[in-house]
Formats: sequence, structure tokens, C-alpha cells
Amino acid sequence: MRYRIQLQTSRPLAIVAIALLIVGLSVVIIYYFRTTVVLGPQQTVETSNPKMGVHTRLTDEVEPWKIKRSLEMVREMGAPWIVEYFPWGYMEPKPGQYNWAHADLVIDHANRQGLTIVARMGFVPEWARPKGTTDLYLDQDHFEDFGRFVAQFASRYAGKVKYIIIWNEPNLGLEWGYQPVDPAKYVAMLHLVYPLVKAANPQVQILAGALAPTLAPPGSEAGMNDLDYLQNMYTAGAARYFDILAVHAYGWHSEPDEPAAKDVVNFRRTELLRAIMVANGDSQKSVMITEAGWNDHPRWTRAVLPSQRIAYTIRAYEIAQKEWPWVTTVCFWAFRYPWDAKSYQDYFTFVRTDFEPKPIYLEVQRYAQALVK
Repeated sequence: MRYRIQLQTSRPLAIVAIALLIVGLSVVIIYYFRTTVVLGPQQTVETSNPKMGVHTRLTDEVEPWKIKRSLEMVREMGAPWIVEYFPWGYMEPKPGQYNWAHADLVIDHANRQGLTIVARMGFVPEWARPKGTTDLYLDQDHFEDFGRFVAQFASRYAGKVKYIIIWNEPNLGLEWGYQPVDPAKYVAMLHLVYPLVKAANPQVQILAGALAPTLAPPGSEAGMNDLDYLQNMYTAGAARYFDILAVHAYGWHSEPDEPAAKDVVNFRRTELLRAIMVANGDSQKSVMITEAGWNDHPRWTRAVLPSQRIAYTIRAYEIAQKEWPWVTTVCFWAFRYPWDAKSYQDYFTFVRTDFEPKPIYLEVQRYAQALVK
């Protein structure tokens, strides 16, 4: 009798064991296919507006399948251009020791999707800055170290990455490591970095500026007015040390056709920066808008309605295509984040963290495909 009881109770245990084995194998299989992601066939972007772009922000995305899916969705939306951040501190954690694994992954998948990459450079490793400073603090003693890193990047990805941005928003105290904002010092960086990168890869195009649109008054610790900063760059001799001007063009609560004015931050402020280029004899260079956009948070003071954000975004792409021949691309902030910011920042994105497309994604996709086929 005791034997029968043991036999009967062992059968459900065996079923449970088999079920657990199946679940375990399923997890292993899913993990394998999500971490071992093939590039797939070469793709091309079909779009009615070849100047469309987005800032992909894959810097902290660790799962290969999510990197691939993000870039697939960019292509499917109809945007041929992306800006992506490649932090120096991530890729050279110790002097001369490089870790290119994540960059290889992003760049190979982007190329396979037919996307053109604009690589943003910055983020200082601990070994290249004084203790107690932020990862955006770079002093002149380490300009050459930074230049050597960018040159290594340009050499490794020759034929895959043609455009490189040198630093981000140096006219803001925060982005300049809380040092006093100094256009001449930024130009000194360009002066050193530019020839190193060009020697490593003569075809690469160096973008400078990437200035935050701000009305900061003279002497402000927070930053310097972007118009003043750009003119001071030219005064310091910047023209010889960059090929393209990077511009940030946020619309805040204004529509994209609001006229440019020195005392207003809006999308057409880009035209004032262009005028400074022309006044300094630099009209032959193009402009890339490497950050831009509107936010549709329901309570943020600089936000617009979701319907306005859609209309303004599409109109901004059209302005670049039809009215600004000197603009190569407009890359909106931001396509998707690896995780929710749980703040107004989430309302800049085109796609949710779970890859659900927002209405703006679908409407921009419809616009990009309107004249295709």
C-alpha cells in the first residue's frame, strides 16, 4: 500500500519536473536568440524626405535585440539619419585600453539598416580628470588624450561613420563640467583634436558647436547665449577646425514658423546661427541639427499638445527640406530611451520603452511614406 502511494505521488512530481525543464529550455532559447542577434540583410531607407533624422540614445541599451529593433524602427519610420552618443569613458576606461564591443554592435546594426550615423563624442573617463569633477570636465592637459581617442574611433570606423561631433553644448556650465564657459578654450580643443582625427581618417567630417539654445545673460554661471558663443568661436579662429556646424533647435511652446528673434528660443533660431556663419565667411559649410523637437508633457510649462507636437515635427522636417538647402539633416530628440525617465523627458520620445509606437511615430511614418512608391 505504501508503495502504491509513492508511485501515485511521483507521477505529478514527474510532470512538474518536465514542465520546469520545458520552461527552463524556453528561457535559454529566448536568451540565446535575444543576445545572439544576426545583422540580417542589407536594408535601405525609403522616405519622401531624406533630411529626416532622430537621436537614438542607445548608449545604455545593453540587449542586442533591442538595439537592432530600435534601428529597424527608425528605418521603418523613414528617417535615414541618426545621432548616437559614444562616450569616451565607456570605451577607454584605462589609458590605451579600448572596449569597442557596444560601439561595434550599434554601428554594425545601423549600417545594416541603411542609416547614416552622426557620432557624438564626450564623457571623460576618471583617469583623464581631477578627482571630484564631473564626467563632463575636460581640462587642456587632456585635450590630446581626447583627440587620440576620437582619432582611434575615426580610424576604426572608417567607411562606417563619416560624421563626428566634438563635445555637446559647451556653452552650458553643466555640459562644460561646471568650468567657466569659454569659447576660446573650446576652440583650443578643436585646434588639437581636428588634425589628429583628420590624420587618422581624412574622409571624416568634424562637427563643432552643438550649442544649446539659451538666452543666458552675460556673466551667467549657467551658460552663454548660443549666438554670442558662436561669434566668439569664430573670433578665436574656429573656422579652420571644423567642417559642419552642429545646431540644437528646440521649439519649446512655439510653432516652427515663428520668426527668428535674438530674444526668443524657437526652431527658426537656427537661421540666426546660419547668419553668423555667413557673416564670418563660412557660408560654404553646411548645418546639421543634431538635437531638436517639441515635448507633449501635460503639465510641463514648455510643452505643447500632442497634436501640435506631431504637426510641428512634420513641419520642421519640411522646412529643412524645402527652405534650408544649407541644412543636411534634422535629428529630433529622442527616438526611445532604454528605460522610463519618469519625468517630462519621456514626452520627447517617438517610441515607448516597450517599443510601442506613439502617435507621433505613426504620423511621421505616414508623412515619410506619403510620396514613396
